[in-house]
Amino acid sequence: MRRRSLLLAAVPAGLVTLAGCGEDKSDSSRTGASPSASASSAPPPKIVDGPLPAVTAGTRFGEKPTVAKGSGEPSKDLAVKTLIAGGGRVVAENDFVKADYLGAIWSTGKVFDNSYDRKRPLVIQLAQGSVIDGWRYGLAGKKTGSRVEIAVPPELGYGKGGNAQAGIKGTDTLVFVIDLIDSFNSRSSAKGKAVAQDDAALPKVGTNTDGLVPKVTVPKTDPPKKLVSAYVLEGDGPELKGDQAVLCQFQGLVWDGGKTFQRTYGSGRLSQFGLEQMQQAVKGLAQGLTGKKVGSRVLIVVPPELGYGDNPPSGGVIKKGSTLVFTVDILAAM
Repeated sequence: MRRRSLLLAAVPAGLVTLAGCGEDKSDSSRTGASPSASASSAPPPKIVDGPLPAVTAGTRFGEKPTVAKGSGEPSKDLAVKTLIAGGGRVVAENDFVKADYLGAIWSTGKVFDNSYDRKRPLVIQLAQGSVIDGWRYGLAGKKTGSRVEIAVPPELGYGKGGNAQAGIKGTDTLVFVIDLIDSFNSRSSAKGKAVAQDDAALPKVGTNTDGLVPKVTVPKTDPPKKLVSAYVLEGDGPELKGDQAVLCQFQGLVWDGGKTFQRTYGSGRLSQFGLEQMQQAVKGLAQGLTGKKVGSRVLIVVPPELGYGDNPPSGGVIKKGSTLVFTVDILAAM
């Protein structure tokens, strides 16, 4: 099992899962080292520009940094400094960020976690209860493409309890160097290249990239008997692997009548789910996403035996034997 980041709080906020799928139990929403979230009524912390330890090697964006031990006493406030200014989108609280990072303890310089060695950037929401408050406040207002260094006092990190798994005491100030690779919010969409939709037997899907719901026109014919997974917009990112989770925009419709049963587009939310867990809920959706490229919009038509079969969610438009139609904008792999 791959090692998880130590930054996560218990359950990411602002996420939805598919109707009838139950609680999201992907690796991306749990960890054995969950920091306590601060009370929602707490005011934002004071932010200062130092002191901060020097980055002595790996000084370029994307390189694994080496961070010196802190000198003297750290600030009791949140210290934040932009080491490299990016030119991308401004990150706001409650956005998701994709970032590489290294975390060290101020007093010793000991590295307790980093994503560079795993070669898999972290994707996480800057939201109350999702991530330590030092990140939530320290990264808001920064632009993607930036390298940011922050020094996080205990009350904005793991609190008085520290984190025994990582060797962090309740009195430790933590130092992070963070490379902000990308960010996502409820207005994000796939940005891939449009692919011809020339099969009249399949639904036609809109190619808009403004974050609004793409129009889906379901043909008034019998649905396909087998699983269909086709690019609408083909991205250039890595292919999704079966052990990963996906951050996405999606909508689900019933073939007969084309009625929508759930969607994130226009809802102010994004969806996150693990493909392994989705295999237990809507197998065809997991199979249809596996191997598809990040940055793509995908049309997936799920026959009943790979969907809900004879056990649909109660009280909705999905009936026994329903064929399901999904459009999924793959924003990030996790």
